[in-house]
Amino acid sequence: MNDRVTTLDTSAGYGQALPQAERQRVLRNTYWLLALSMLPTVLGAWIGVATGITQSLTGGLGLMVFLGGAFGFMFAIEKTKNSAAGVPVLLAFTFFMGLMLSRLIAMVLGFKNGSELIMTAFGGTAGVFFVMASLATVIKRDLSGMGKWLFVGAMVLMVGAIINVFVGSSAGMMAISVAAIGIFSAFMLYDLKQIMDGGETNYISATLALYLDLFNVFQSLLALLGIAGGERD
Repeated sequence: MNDRVTTLDTSAGYGQALPQAERQRVLRNTYWLLALSMLPTVLGAWIGVATGITQSLTGGLGLMVFLGGAFGFMFAIEKTKNSAAGVPVLLAFTFFMGLMLSRLIAMVLGFKNGSELIMTAFGGTAGVFFVMASLATVIKRDLSGMGKWLFVGAMVLMVGAIINVFVGSSAGMMAISVAAIGIFSAFMLYDLKQIMDGGETNYISATLALYLDLFNVFQSLLALLGIAGGERD
C-alpha cells in the first residue's frame, strides 16, 4: 500500500518546478518530519505490545481495520496537507501504523532472538534508506516514469497480501515480503528523487510517501526474518 501525491508543475518542465533553495527546504522539512513521525510510531507499537490491544485483530477483521484506518488517514492527510492540521493528522496516522505493527512485533518478540531480529530489521531498513538517498543524489536521469510501474507493482502486491491473509501460507508470506522489500525500496528512490528534482512541493505529502516506503520495508524485513530466523525456546 502506498500513496503517490505529487504537485509537479508541468509548465516548468520536470526538475524545474522549484528553485534549488526551495527544493532543499522541502527536503530538509521532509527529513525533520520523517524523523519526528518515528516517535508516534514507536509509542503506538509499544502501547500495542504492552496492552495486547491488537491481538484480536486477526484475519479479515484485522485487514478491514488496517485498510479502513490507513486509507481514511491518508485521505485526511491529503485534505489537510496545506493547513496547520496537516502535521498533527500525519502524526496521528503514524501512531495508528505503530499500533497496527505491534501485533507483528509481539509475535517476533515471542522468539528467543526476537529483540535481535527487530534490531536487524531496523538496521536493514536504515541501510536501505541510506543507499536509496545516496543513489538519489547521484542519479541524474529523470525517474518519474518509474511511478506508474511501481504503483502497479504495489497494487499487485497488495492483492497478493490480502489473499494470503486468508490462505495463511508461510511460503506466500516470504515471497510477498521479498517482493515488498524490492518494490518499496525502489519507491523510496523514486520519492527521494521527486523531492530532489522539484517534482514534490509539499513536505507533508513527501513525508507520507517516504514513511510508507520505510514502514513497508521494515515490516517486510521483520516478517521475513521472523519466518526464516526465529528461534523458539
